[in-house]
Amino acid sequence: MRIYTVIEMSYEFDDAVLAIPEANGVFRTPIIGGWDIGANANGGYLMARAAQAMRMAARRQDPLSISAHFLAPAPAGDAECATEVVKSGKRISTVAAVLRRDDRELMRLIGSFGEVQPLGLVRHVTARPPELPPIQECVARRGQPTPIPMGIVERVSLFIHPDDSKFYSGAFSGVGQMRGWFSFADDRPIDTLALLLVADAFPPTWFNIFGSQGWVPTVEMTVHVRAVPAPGPLRCSFTTRVVQGNYFEEDGEIWDSDGVCVAMSRQLALAPISPT
Repeated sequence: MRIYTVIEMSYEFDDAVLAIPEANGVFRTPIIGGWDIGANANGGYLMARAAQAMRMAARRQDPLSISAHFLAPAPAGDAECATEVVKSGKRISTVAAVLRRDDRELMRLIGSFGEVQPLGLVRHVTARPPELPPIQECVARRGQPTPIPMGIVERVSLFIHPDDSKFYSGAFSGVGQMRGWFSFADDRPIDTLALLLVADAFPPTWFNIFGSQGWVPTVEMTVHVRAVPAPGPLRCSFTTRVVQGNYFEEDGEIWDSDGVCVAMSRQLALAPISPT
């Protein structure tokens, strides 16, 4: 078992998810500004924020599977994460958690934590990484006009497939997909905790179906971590097939530089407005 230990932090993301243990499974977990969309923290950042406390409570390194229900917007400020180790097994520990500010719950989570296993000899993978142009031929998200301030854009390096970036100019393809490259702006290596952020870092697929129409709130998100990423930028693909009842799903695949699927995700999101 790899035991999680606190190490000296040297990257923005590590500072932003630092969890300080207090008592009875509670961790001080302030929500740091600059990882937000408008005034509210990005959902993937909040998941990673809470998962840091959860893996410390579990004394396990990797979030193998984690689901979060988003209960309230979370602007920067003090917060705490109350954790409960529901079961501690030989390979997997299950942890429930509540991220809260004062008496207001911001998010409830449940996750399985352990150690990601090697790929092994028995594999059956029919999925393939998305076909992407070289990074220099894709569209950088940073520097593009946005209807609201987006601090997270300065923390990460996103380069979007040219076919999926037309919403920046007011056009849209009508295809529910968003593909591109991900890395940290300060070149932080991407570990299994950071994959939770990656799963929610790209513009919503909604923008390519109906156009950019504002904030798209996440109702629930689940991330499955499948492997430890190899060094280098990640290839990411997000798709939507059903927009219905003012909600839509977004399915994600995240691939590393070796062509290994390192994470898969699904979220249910609320449509910003009814399409016309």
